[in-house]
Amino acid sequence: MSSTTTTLATTLRPRTATAAESARLRWGRRFQHGGWFVAPFLVLYGLFVMVPVARGLYLSFTDANISGDHTSFVGLDNYREALKDDLVWSSLWHSVQFTLYVVPAIVVVALLMALVAHHTVHFKWLWRLCFFAPFLLPSAVVGNLWWWLFQPVNGMVNHVLGTDTPWLTQKSTAMLAIVVATLWWTVGFSFLLYLAALQAIPRHLYEAAELDGAGAFQRLTHITVPNLRNITGLVLALQILASLQVFDQAVVMYQFTPGPEESTRTFVQYTLEQGFTSYRVGYASAISFILFLIIAVVALGRMWLLRDREEGTTR
Repeated sequence: MSSTTTTLATTLRPRTATAAESARLRWGRRFQHGGWFVAPFLVLYGLFVMVPVARGLYLSFTDANISGDHTSFVGLDNYREALKDDLVWSSLWHSVQFTLYVVPAIVVVALLMALVAHHTVHFKWLWRLCFFAPFLLPSAVVGNLWWWLFQPVNGMVNHVLGTDTPWLTQKSTAMLAIVVATLWWTVGFSFLLYLAALQAIPRHLYEAAELDGAGAFQRLTHITVPNLRNITGLVLALQILASLQVFDQAVVMYQFTPGPEESTRTFVQYTLEQGFTSYRVGYASAISFILFLIIAVVALGRMWLLRDREEGTTR
């Protein structure tokens, strides 16, 4: 009698799901609630991003030309050649040089613009519109606009400064011209990020500091800047990743040439020269994946630093 009861109880007892079954059920519920909404994006992302990336990775191990005929597998020869190519290193240095110039300038100028727009009493909408409007312009428009502004005779820059500097035709000022144009064009995006972060800082912090006798500079250094630390890290990461891929404004301002003494040829520009001028698609694919690895290292490094900072604050 007891054995029969035990067997019956065992049969009626609900079976405990294994870890694999629990995970499968959990992911099934997640996909049921949101998977169908992101499925069209995933299909398009795989079709127009992952498939071309995989195709480009394959081509980087071949000697493919732009016509696609007579393609043969060459292994790592393209990568070995790229590491020995002086133009690869010089164009990479130009991109890094541009990044070192423009990123700190964007951070400082965007923060100052956000402070002005945040503390202005009248016509706040006008300040925001004026600061953000250049970011809406296409790169071709920006490049041609600043090409005209930097003209040595009729350009507005020399007219305002009272000089006749050939900004676009001498090596010492060629990269600076691109930096100024890029700063004017792209600072509006970082300005919006800083402005939103400023509006999120609790007002009572400033009121308490004023009651303690803190001046404007002390409130800026001890309240504003520390509270903008995370957004500054985001701006730095976004601008570094974008600056390493500089291309549009450089080639438009210099009429698709490498600039005076090849001082403005960027890494992306050299990649396109190899692919569409020298018709070496395989070699261009290898160069592009070298840049991809550099950008990936920068992005992962930023994530690692951010993780350590968050872990340090939680401890």
